[in-house]
Amino acid sequence: MDGAAELVFCVNGRKVIEKNVDPETMLLPYLRKKLQLTGTKYGCGGGGCGACTVMISRYNPITKRIRHYPANACLLPICSLHGAAVTTVEGVGSTKARIHPVQERIAKCHGTQCGFCTPGMVMSIYTLLRNHPEPTLDQLTDALGGRLYVCVCFSKDDDDEEEFLPLDPTQELIFPPELMIMAEKQPQRTRVFVGDRMTWISPVTLKELLEAKVKYPQAPIVMGNTSVGMWNSGGAFHPVIISPECIEELSVVNHADDGLTLGAGLSLAQVKEILKTQTYHALLKHLGTLAGCQIRNMASLGGHIVSRHLDSDLNPLLAVGNCTLNLLSKEGERQIPLNEQFLTKCPSADLKPGEILVSVNIPYSRKWEFVSAFRQAQRQQNALAIVNSGMRVFFGEGGGIIRELSIAYGGVGPTTICAKNSCQKLIGRPWNEEMLDAACRLILDEVSLPGWAPGGKVEFKRTLLISFFFKFYLKVSQILKTMDPVRYPGLADKYESALEDLHSRNHWGTSKYQDVDPKQLPQDPIGRPIMHLSGIKHTTGEAIYCDDMPVLDGELFLAFVTSSRAHAEIVSIDLSEALSLPGVVDIVTEEDLRGVNSFGLFGEPEKLLETQEVSCVGQLVCAVVADSEVQAKRAAKRVKIVYQDLEPVILTIEEAIRHHSFFQGERKLEYGNVDEAFKVVDQILEGEIHMGGQEHFYMETQSMLAVPKGEDQEMDVYVSSQFPKYIQVTWVAATLKVPANKIMCHVKRVGGAFGGKVTKTGIMAAITPSPVGVTCPSHGCPVRCILERGEDMLITGGRHPYLGKYKAGFMNDGRILALDVEHYCNGGSTLDESLFVIEIGLLKVDNAYKFPNLRFRGWACRTNLPSNTALRGFGFPQSGLITENCITEVAAKCGLSPEKVRMMNMYKEIDQTPYKQEIDATNLIQCWKECMATSSYSLRKVAVEKFNSENYWKKKGLAMVPLKFPVGVLSTAAAQAAALVHIYLDGSVLVTHGGIEMGQGVHTKMIQVASRELRMPMSNVHLRGTSTETVPNANVSGGSLVADLNGLAVKDACQTLLKRLEPIISKNPKGTWKDWAQAAFDESISLSATGYFRGYESHMNWETGEGHPFEYFVFGAACSEVEIDCLTGAHKNIRTDIVMDIGHSINPALDVGQIEGAFIQGMGLYTIEELKYSPQGVLYTRGPDQYKIPAVSDVPTELHVSFLPPSQNSNTLYSSKGLGEPGVFLGCSVFFAIHDAVRAARQERGLLGPLKLDSPLTPEKIRMACEDKFTKMIPRDEPGSYVPWNIPV
Repeated sequence: MDGAAELVFCVNGRKVIEKNVDPETMLLPYLRKKLQLTGTKYGCGGGGCGACTVMISRYNPITKRIRHYPANACLLPICSLHGAAVTTVEGVGSTKARIHPVQERIAKCHGTQCGFCTPGMVMSIYTLLRNHPEPTLDQLTDALGGRLYVCVCFSKDDDDEEEFLPLDPTQELIFPPELMIMAEKQPQRTRVFVGDRMTWISPVTLKELLEAKVKYPQAPIVMGNTSVGMWNSGGAFHPVIISPECIEELSVVNHADDGLTLGAGLSLAQVKEILKTQTYHALLKHLGTLAGCQIRNMASLGGHIVSRHLDSDLNPLLAVGNCTLNLLSKEGERQIPLNEQFLTKCPSADLKPGEILVSVNIPYSRKWEFVSAFRQAQRQQNALAIVNSGMRVFFGEGGGIIRELSIAYGGVGPTTICAKNSCQKLIGRPWNEEMLDAACRLILDEVSLPGWAPGGKVEFKRTLLISFFFKFYLKVSQILKTMDPVRYPGLADKYESALEDLHSRNHWGTSKYQDVDPKQLPQDPIGRPIMHLSGIKHTTGEAIYCDDMPVLDGELFLAFVTSSRAHAEIVSIDLSEALSLPGVVDIVTEEDLRGVNSFGLFGEPEKLLETQEVSCVGQLVCAVVADSEVQAKRAAKRVKIVYQDLEPVILTIEEAIRHHSFFQGERKLEYGNVDEAFKVVDQILEGEIHMGGQEHFYMETQSMLAVPKGEDQEMDVYVSSQFPKYIQVTWVAATLKVPANKIMCHVKRVGGAFGGKVTKTGIMAAITPSPVGVTCPSHGCPVRCILERGEDMLITGGRHPYLGKYKAGFMNDGRILALDVEHYCNGGSTLDESLFVIEIGLLKVDNAYKFPNLRFRGWACRTNLPSNTALRGFGFPQSGLITENCITEVAAKCGLSPEKVRMMNMYKEIDQTPYKQEIDATNLIQCWKECMATSSYSLRKVAVEKFNSENYWKKKGLAMVPLKFPVGVLSTAAAQAAALVHIYLDGSVLVTHGGIEMGQGVHTKMIQVASRELRMPMSNVHLRGTSTETVPNANVSGGSLVADLNGLAVKDACQTLLKRLEPIISKNPKGTWKDWAQAAFDESISLSATGYFRGYESHMNWETGEGHPFEYFVFGAACSEVEIDCLTGAHKNIRTDIVMDIGHSINPALDVGQIEGAFIQGMGLYTIEELKYSPQGVLYTRGPDQYKIPAVSDVPTELHVSFLPPSQNSNTLYSSKGLGEPGVFLGCSVFFAIHDAVRAARQERGLLGPLKLDSPLTPEKIRMACEDKFTKMIPRDEPGSYVPWNIPV
């Protein structure tokens, strides 16, 4: 083969020529580091989040057509791009030239928050419009199906009227004519690219492909790299890759009388489009939910089949459908069946060395032959199946007698499993209830799952095996009835809904803003829905995040080495192999830090690096410094650590309780006389609920860059952090042993944080500059550290798992007179903020209810897990759920609706909290009543009950929960804030404050404040970012108070300036700001002012249980309706109505975004997001392929948000309220709606006892709670008879 060492492609219309390219180079780092196109973001590295989406365009010289498709740049080797045109977000539009209507609409409809993932969203929609200029809602939903929605919902006020740019086709980049000519004219030949470790071969003819396969029989054939790229990123390395390009035979589509032949090189998206014109309904069903749009456009049919992943969606279907594979080698053609032998890689039925898969034959269904597909995943779309199945039955000439039967399952073995023996035994039997019962027992006997099976969920998987077959039985029975109504009985009406899919389509919502006072000046922006300050830059990719900063001369990269044991002594660390790798400069260990390795945090010391005894998997051991990211991470894997395991290994809350493993003592809050109250109540109830943790899943992983200034030990630290002062003073300056005035910390913006960029960020930021300032000052080089998604999730911890135990005394009418609650949180291996989380949880545990007698106690458990930390809501989402669960159980005991019991126990007007702080609950009651009205709760409750009475296998649930969220940080000092405002001589203004922009729009609100106070247009005011150089000693950005506190500081500075300038302005009232600034300067009046807010008065005495810890309360209510599938555990979020008391909104558009985003994040917390740990303490869920946060399909089909009319509170900024956190808790309205649906299912089945449902309420928990004949049929393993794959912590 002739090697062509030249790679030619285009990026945003500009030709790129690369010679001697490294085959290991992916498009994402190439765009970001080589071409400096940083709009395309790194989010996960595995094609699971969509942040790196680009558009790929290819010209086919045979069909003369151009194909545009979205792709994940993180999975695309640049060697695969020869002749392709790549369009990134910079090529779509920019503020320097012209923005695109897609970019404008997303920004103006408030579709961005932190903005980190917005460029990927733009590219998904843009690519759709290139293919479909007038897309349907279904197409739009499908295009966004590969995207994660950690914080963003599009929001637009009902009354908003906005002018938008029209779509202009002349603005679009054309396919480069040069590439078209190259495809038409240049002779095609195999290209070979040779790197240091890998060779990439791109054959362009079938003959060359076969030659390459003969020469390298072990080399994988790669089309989209979605299998090799994702699945082997941490495993097998392939020294040779064969990637066929534009081989016509691999893209064949042949229609014959007996079926369809599809080329193995067709992408799954192309297969989907082809099948739309055929009658392959089962295949289409799976292709609609398989992965995201980007992966479907990259992955090939042949690659999907040959990879034979255990959870393949298509292989079970293709196997039961009698499909055949057309193979080719130098010896000739061969055909093999796609059957169990092929799927288990039986040598006699597999591809031989040197053979390739050319195409797949898919037969048409015959008359009286029926094929169906089933799958259940953690969420509806873009999630690997927990179990999937393909099923086929053939009845010959009718008569209802089984002539052929095929059943195959994925997700229950090392590869697709065929229930061959079961099917054989059922042949000849009639299609009736007796056959169904026999089939279920045969399947369970043949497809056996041990209790320790990988992936866990064993009993759930066993139940799905037969639940799927029951669905198949119902579906076939229904079709038989339509074909021959006389011979075949129809389904019972109550069973028909079992066959309907739950997938939500065509989402819509409304948001109703507060009315602006008609007396307010038109130029005053307060209370108006102003677009996010960086909204347009988010959509164009011009917003700069930490790792978007250009690579500096001599820059080094730091990578961490982490512990692989949960509790062990480190016997030895061998650095020699790592240090021998080229490019490795240094390895930082505890010894190198010269006695500054331990810092006292929250009352307990925490070490930066641990080289003696590790206490969790993921603990930082040492750090490798190299001249490139690739070399640093390779070297980190070569560090050899020998461990001696220690006992005990404590992972769960229950284990911590048994070992009395707690951080400090209990926290306690008591009110009234609980013991006496228990003596006079009608009933006493005891219960408990376990709540799992939650990963922050900020889209921008932990990122930092330390830049030495070259003199006086000065250093600039650029970091994605919520707490610059903490980075500057507590960590970096202390580690380097220099005064804090030598270290300046800068934060332009943060790509999401949610509480996760404080403590661990500080530790890593302290280590990052240590090669420069401690271990080898002579380097003098900048050092960058960017965590990969998997290591970020492993190292940083998240929301605390909780165990809540409660004892409630209540009257028969639902009044709760006594409540005794115990809270246990899993704090992990170090204290971090765990005690603070417990304290806040106790102070907020009452939620919206007045309990006359209560006792709350809490403990933070010390375990051998990575330390858990702050996460949006800070203890309240856990403690509030425990209280609401108790109320739900009380209602069940009283025979009342939970909503009635909630209303009965709610605070009424002026009252007192358990810690003796006064509360006015008027707006709480108003929120509740308005939510009842706007959601049409009473009418819908009747409709839900009617639906449930008419449907046995589907149930609906409706639930409404109130919200009282106290806002404050328990300390006056922790609430102080400062600002700096400059007026320049041209009349422009620069604002700086101590708050961090992390998506909540605080910078936008600060400019609104300056605009109002200085009475100037917002366009006159600029804000550059946050820096300890301009505003020192700023507090952490969190607790829903960032805009409150910093806004009061900005207001103070502006008022100071205005007071100084009053004489100047009064002399020239019609002058401009330029005139006034010049006049002030001429009179030696300072045009710069600091602003300060000392903090809200706040205190709490835990000894007496009294205090004033909070400044105010945010009230709200949410009503959610769901539908569940009792056979699979799937659920659909039908509708959510939210009513919030927000005081007087500064910017309702931003506030709605915060409420919606928080609600979606809370919904994920309570229903989808599930952290999984091994019995050895290893985190399994380290990326979006294993850990699922809500996607677009999980958003309620209807989502309505409205505000109460403005209310006054003179102590806050313009009577506004902080809204970043409260909405998280409202996500539990979905939890309790599911709870309601499950209870309805159980009642119909005669299960009237207590219902215990833990959080998250996943498909597994829903299905297993809907007990029926199938859950009773499965085998159960004796606890203790096996070691489970995972454990609940």
